[in-house]
Amino acid sequence: MQEFDAGVALARGQAAFGSGDYTLAATYFTQVITLNPNDAKAYSERGTCYGCNGDVGKAIADFTEAIRLDPQFVKAYCDRGTTHSNSGEHAFAIADFTEAIRLDPKCIAAYYNRGVSYDNKGEYDKALSDYTEVIRLAPKFALAYYNRGDAHYKKGECDKAIVDFTEAIRLDPNATMAYYERSLAHGIKGEHDKVIADCTEAIRLNPTHVAAYYTRGFAYDLKGDLDTAIADFTEAIRLDPSNANAYHYRGVSYGKKGEYDKADSDFTETIRLDPHNAEAYHNRAAVYEQKGEKAKAKTDFDQATKLGFSRQ
Repeated sequence: MQEFDAGVALARGQAAFGSGDYTLAATYFTQVITLNPNDAKAYSERGTCYGCNGDVGKAIADFTEAIRLDPQFVKAYCDRGTTHSNSGEHAFAIADFTEAIRLDPKCIAAYYNRGVSYDNKGEYDKALSDYTEVIRLAPKFALAYYNRGDAHYKKGECDKAIVDFTEAIRLDPNATMAYYERSLAHGIKGEHDKVIADCTEAIRLNPTHVAAYYTRGFAYDLKGDLDTAIADFTEAIRLDPSNANAYHYRGVSYGKKGEYDKADSDFTETIRLDPHNAEAYHNRAAVYEQKGEKAKAKTDFDQATKLGFSRQ
């Protein structure tokens, strides 16, 4: 009878979890543990509930108890690792994922999440190795290609990044971020038309993608299509009035058009939003020079230098 009651509680806990009621689910898993204190799965399930509710300490404690009860419990290692990772404890996360891999050398989740942790630590070569193993084990895992592309991009390997983002898009044509990040790689290569094409697709998939608007606007600016650039920056600002980048880039475009008052206004708003933006001070100083306001120009040039701006 006790086992039957525990089974019912477990099933109800899983149902509650599936509906997103993590607090109720945890209550049911606690009933299971009360009935069967050696049920490693119940501890693991409750730990997941605690994690979803943001109670990291209780989540870690439950995963640890699950592992004590069943030292071969791969999922508990993975879940504890994910909890550590989400808390920024990447070294602990890596240790857990590594143990999961030792227990199950084909555990895709462990390789993938260890790659994410290495990525977050800036250890991109190790991240690339893990993402590559994920792809070997699961060749149709679009997100692994995306993450590997992102790691290549962070290393400055734009051609490799573009190959991976392209494969991620082939596997998942709705991969908005793959389109967007591929646009960034194309931008570094000076391929402005490709930047525009990728950002346009990202915007089609997500019409509120602020970064895609200002990145596309920047590409239009570099092509000399200043009015279209300004339109994109303006839409980015409409979507996110606190976005300093959009104001800054629009100010640059206004400056190139000789509309110095508008450029001044945008650089001033950039600085209000991002007081440490050295380039905005420098660009506003250049606008003041054009307007004949020499004293203001000198003040801004000095501030830009103080903040670390240097001409390339």
